[in-house]
Amino acid sequence: MSFNCRFAPSPTGPLHIGGVRTALFNWLLAKKNKGNYFLRIEDTDKERSKEEFKEQIISSLAWLGIKHDGEAYIQSKNISKHVAVAEELIKKGFAYECYCSEDEINEQKEKCKKQGIPYIYNRKWRDPKDLKKPIDVKPVIRFKSKISGNTIIKDLVQGDRNISNSTIEDFVILRKDKSPTYQLSATVDDNELKITHVIRGDDHMINSFKQKQIYDAMKWEVPSFAHIPLIHSEAGKKLSKRDNASTINDYIKIGIIPEALRNYLLRLGWSYKDKEIFSLKESIDLFNFEGIGKSPSKLDMSRILSMNEHYIKNIDENDLFDQLTEYCKLYKSEIQSDKKDKIKKSLTFLKNKAKTLEDIFNNGQYIMSDEVNFNQDDIKLIDDKAKKVISDFSNQFSSVDKLSKETLEPIVNELIKSNDTNFKGVGQPLRIALTGSKFGPGIYDIIISLGKEEVMKRLTNKKLG
Repeated sequence: MSFNCRFAPSPTGPLHIGGVRTALFNWLLAKKNKGNYFLRIEDTDKERSKEEFKEQIISSLAWLGIKHDGEAYIQSKNISKHVAVAEELIKKGFAYECYCSEDEINEQKEKCKKQGIPYIYNRKWRDPKDLKKPIDVKPVIRFKSKISGNTIIKDLVQGDRNISNSTIEDFVILRKDKSPTYQLSATVDDNELKITHVIRGDDHMINSFKQKQIYDAMKWEVPSFAHIPLIHSEAGKKLSKRDNASTINDYIKIGIIPEALRNYLLRLGWSYKDKEIFSLKESIDLFNFEGIGKSPSKLDMSRILSMNEHYIKNIDENDLFDQLTEYCKLYKSEIQSDKKDKIKKSLTFLKNKAKTLEDIFNNGQYIMSDEVNFNQDDIKLIDDKAKKVISDFSNQFSSVDKLSKETLEPIVNELIKSNDTNFKGVGQPLRIALTGSKFGPGIYDIIISLGKEEVMKRLTNKKLG
């Protein structure tokens, strides 16, 4: 059996991190089973849908390595098919015109609210009998849901879910302006794409019961459903767009790399034995429904940073440099061409203790900038004793031909002795003079990365006094 899966976001805002995980799970299932993964942009909400969000969704998923098969499917281009299916449902007796006014509906909702019960449309126009169609009201089209019996969904994550059909209202499938609603459009498009498995958040469970009725009415093959628990914030609440870490852009901007975020999202609510790190091939080969938990997963920023640090340390440095270059270009300042070689050669130590690409950028600022930007608190540490250390080092350093730890260490050791100090007493003044801060890479790494000419220039900086 060929597996067809899809991810169907609405372009009404930036891509939510929960949606990214849903896309990943659908993509992994399709690739594992040699099937197709489709991206469907559900843009039928004309007022809120924006082209910029559509482009952001597509580019963000591509950045993460989740590439859809074929062209992105634009739902609004298929509206005529949705309407045709609604008309067919009316002919078959599975849908009807409802002439209730907005006031009537609001009155029903208010009545239910006072009684403390959920609102369900009272089915007034389901069997109109003697009702006269009002001339001044455009009807909506409602699906004629089953009233008796139960519907069962054999959910691949949650297990069998059984609800009474009486709790499913006669939901709207065409609005007054004849535009289709989500329930109709999603069902028609899933059938058109021959979707075999629908993986989505468990907040869609009631939608699956509604959509199954449309499948049954049209005698279409019902896909397998898998409802995955939602992602909660670190506070344990449902993750909303107001949270700082709710969209994929929130992670890209601080320098989380795609391999790390993909691995983290895979493990967020899914597990395989006690394994933590998964290559792309392992992710595809090992992914299964059995490993998906039934409880909400809590977003853990410290775990994301830890995962990112692991990948920064272990991926190929050429790849890391390419990612850093692109990150700086988009979110910081572009690395100048005459600095690129120095940065690339220094990545081995610039990435030490770096949890993000932003950390590497910050660690490498002293190389990227021609001017030393002194931390005002740290420059106060350059007292007379520190100035003497800098001067003594400069004098001895000027005669060094080849820069290496082996040629620099004897100079530092001699300065420690002659100035009656320790390694910090020599290293800290030099680090401040060369980078502007007492924090940063090891002093030998700093000197070697800058080169002799630049080191001499910085050691004689007039700002040091």
